[in-house]
Amino acid sequence: MAEEKKLEFGNEDGDSAEINLQPKQPAPEVEEVSEIDTAAELEQLKADLSAKDDRIARLQADFDNFRKRTAREKSELAAVIEQAFLKDLLPLLDNLSRATQAAENADNNDVEILRKGIEMIRQETAAVMGKHGLEPIETLGKPFDPNYHQAVGAVKDDTKEDGMIFAELQRGYIARGRVIRPSMVQVVRN
Repeated sequence: MAEEKKLEFGNEDGDSAEINLQPKQPAPEVEEVSEIDTAAELEQLKADLSAKDDRIARLQADFDNFRKRTAREKSELAAVIEQAFLKDLLPLLDNLSRATQAAENADNNDVEILRKGIEMIRQETAAVMGKHGLEPIETLGKPFDPNYHQAVGAVKDDTKEDGMIFAELQRGYIARGRVIRPSMVQVVRN
């Protein structure tokens, strides 16, 4: 190892400074790179970059194709679901047509038969809607809930608690856990 030398200097104020003298370290050897190696390495890097650019372009094209295919499949699925729903509604339309014809040709004696026919159509409609996930929102005797009910009026009724639903003016529905239409109700306010 090289020896370390120290020099001490003093100045007029009595301060001193110390300097460490170390022998000079030899500079690390630099490898000489030939122009041929550099050019070959540069060509290799260009080829690698070109390959990666091609790969990125292919991945982007694959993703675009996937996105378009997914959108097309989603649209086709929605059409199939819509067609199945409409097919389920066709018997209701047929029954309403029959009821309309019966009403046009009915005598006063046939009013009760017509009323029963319309009630059957209503029940069939509710069954078809239920098959597709539609459920009515229960209101009467329940407390008002703004998530399911829309208050359109208040009624004073000493026999019921405040905030209870007094009357349902329009039925609300839920489909698969989501409110499709809130029930329009009158709420007790005493």
